[in-house]
Amino acid sequence: MPPHTILCIRHGQSTANVAYDETGVDPGVPDARLTPTGEAQVREARERLRDHPVDLVVVTPLTRALQTALGIFQGHRSRPRFVVEALHRERLEGSGDVGRAPAHLVAEYPTLDFDHLDEVWWHAQGEVGANGLQVEPLDTTLARVELFRAFLSGRPERHVAVVGHGTFFFHLTGVFLPNCGMTELAL
Repeated sequence: MPPHTILCIRHGQSTANVAYDETGVDPGVPDARLTPTGEAQVREARERLRDHPVDLVVVTPLTRALQTALGIFQGHRSRPRFVVEALHRERLEGSGDVGRAPAHLVAEYPTLDFDHLDEVWWHAQGEVGANGLQVEPLDTTLARVELFRAFLSGRPERHVAVVGHGTFFFHLTGVFLPNCGMTELAL
């Protein structure tokens, strides 16, 4: 039985978002963190969602998403369970989409489980492009979108919050969300 509600939430503003918006150039910052503005967006989202029922939070292993998910739902009155899932990570197009190894993540987020992740869980295949990265082909991203839909369809929880990324959510929902923007997904 699919979940009753799936709420997709894009992460708060990151340092990579700001740098790219200012210059149009990839800032070369792997696994970007939230800015003070992003942290404020998370606090606002926490307040908006304080009475929203949530059984499960599914979050990507990218730091900006982890910061957003924990900032919104840690200590939430629904006491949701957290699952870290790499299927809905951002499409790797820039340095901010390169992640960190699970050992580094667990050191910073000891309450979350990263044991199921590969050492390199982000896209790291194919030729290196002009930006020095192995950009993820669109067809690979679209295949992940379908795998993630199947993952969500198989969940028993009725109220699921998914914390992730703009480009992935666009391909999943057809909506490009602003930082800390939200939309409901119908499967």
